[in-house]
Amino acid sequence: MLMESMANTITFSYASYSPLSIRSMAAQQKPTPSATKTVASKKSTTVFPLGEPGPRVSYSTSTPPVKLLTRVEQLRLLTKAEKAGLLSAAEKFGLSLSTIEKLGLLSKAEEFGVLSAATDPGTPSIFLNLSLVLLILGPAFVYLVPEDYPWEIALQVVIALLSVVGGSAALGASNLVSNLQKN
Repeated sequence: MLMESMANTITFSYASYSPLSIRSMAAQQKPTPSATKTVASKKSTTVFPLGEPGPRVSYSTSTPPVKLLTRVEQLRLLTKAEKAGLLSAAEKFGLSLSTIEKLGLLSKAEEFGVLSAATDPGTPSIFLNLSLVLLILGPAFVYLVPEDYPWEIALQVVIALLSVVGGSAALGASNLVSNLQKN
């Protein structure tokens, strides 16, 4: 009983011996809102019922569509690939235009959304974030995995190599797609 009264009321006395009563927040009564008082808002809000889609964000309204073949021609990517010897190296490995046609690689790329991803404005940032994660993963994995057994050291080397190669490839892909999307 004494503890309850102390919890609800705390009494302080000052030099003049006048007690000051402070009540806890839970014991205080809240003012009731007036039914006649109205609050006006300048903004109008739209509520979407559960299960119905909300407003859609469209990237195409602010930027013109990306023309991939036009950008490839402007950047002279095929000429650069030819001078670098990439096309002859691909032929040596058995990858020619006729092989690409026979295997249906372009239709598979279209089916998996690779071509539409090249025109999506969010793709360069996705590749950039992926590259940062992969480039951080390698050193973190080497630091965190102990080196007690030879298989752990081999695992560290494999993960570090994969993260460096994957991170570098993702960084290059981010740069390439970004350059393709520029107007």
